[in-house]
Amino acid sequence: MHTASNVSLFSPLTLPNGRVLKNRIIKSAMSDSLADGQGNPTPAQMRLYERWAEGGLAASIIGEVQGDPRYPEKPGNLVLDDAADLKAFRDLARRGSANGAQLWLQLGHAGAMAHLPISKPRGPSAIDFPDFRSEAMSIAEIRAVPDCFARTALRAAELGFGGVQIHAAHGFLLSQFLSPLFNRRTDAYGGSIQARMRLLLETVEAVRSSVPSDFAVAVKLNATDQLDGGLTEGEALEVVAGLEGKDVDLLDVSGGTYFPGAPSSSERATTGPYFVEFARAARRLISVPLMVTGGFKRKEEAESAVRSGDVDFVGVARGIVLDPSLPVTWQTGKSDPSFPRFATLPPGGMTAWFTMRMTDLGEDREDQVHRDIGEAITEYEKRDELRVVQWKRRFSVP
Repeated sequence: MHTASNVSLFSPLTLPNGRVLKNRIIKSAMSDSLADGQGNPTPAQMRLYERWAEGGLAASIIGEVQGDPRYPEKPGNLVLDDAADLKAFRDLARRGSANGAQLWLQLGHAGAMAHLPISKPRGPSAIDFPDFRSEAMSIAEIRAVPDCFARTALRAAELGFGGVQIHAAHGFLLSQFLSPLFNRRTDAYGGSIQARMRLLLETVEAVRSSVPSDFAVAVKLNATDQLDGGLTEGEALEVVAGLEGKDVDLLDVSGGTYFPGAPSSSERATTGPYFVEFARAARRLISVPLMVTGGFKRKEEAESAVRSGDVDFVGVARGIVLDPSLPVTWQTGKSDPSFPRFATLPPGGMTAWFTMRMTDLGEDREDQVHRDIGEAITEYEKRDELRVVQWKRRFSVP
């Protein structure tokens, strides 16, 4: 797990839970928006994760799987609750675990950033901005979160998934609790960073104690919110230290937030991987394997990060959407993916383009790689409008 120059991108690594990941490339969580609008997996989603598994990666993480349908990030999220289509989830787990890959679910709760048309957003504290409103959670609601995550994780284990990732990044609920910008509470869950990390630690402990010992429990954490008044790198390192000894199998470091008006990591002006230096500092505080997500576009960058010993795994998202067989491509010495360039980039355009590209991959349509960004936004928004209607009907949202 520590500096070893003979380690390559294609060396296996045994996680603390005893499971072996066959190489160092993980498809990091993205909101693929491929559920059916009622929280269940679709054939296109199953095919997408099967393709990624066939493409040679060690593990895939499915973005934003909700245990509670009241606080989704989008109407294309999966919902793994008592009423879920268990056969469809089992099929997804089986197909996404082909070729020795593992398939993990990222457990989410959007909190204050829950999708307004199908939610009444609730977060650590009340927020009232012109385009962003949220009510404060009660103590009872906060205390219900760890158990909800734990129940969802146990269902995932029973259905054949290899692990879960607890989402405490990108401005969603557990990330909101960590951030002084969102969390102005004065009780046991607010104030110092020790208090702000309480809900995350309680959630990790609840999940770990509810699942089999060989089931992976990962955490995704922001190195920084990249927002004035948000979580700083110094505070994030305190959270890292707080996770030591909690039986976590992998810590995934990312950054940024989807808070309205905030710059996203993917639209940063810098080139190259974003959070490797933070991982180097985190390495001194925690003994679990480290993964960094953000900015890996070339094999050379990924290989260098692993060989340096600063990270154990590289999280790749957009590169593997452009080339679903990216690990095989890299292992056989072929060229890096060619990233699209857009003359203009409307708000949300990059997300829409890559999300629709994932739909194309799931439907085995290779010829759409030059899709117009305006068309992608239109398709993406239209599909979500249709799903909002289905979601409201399925989950009895007024």
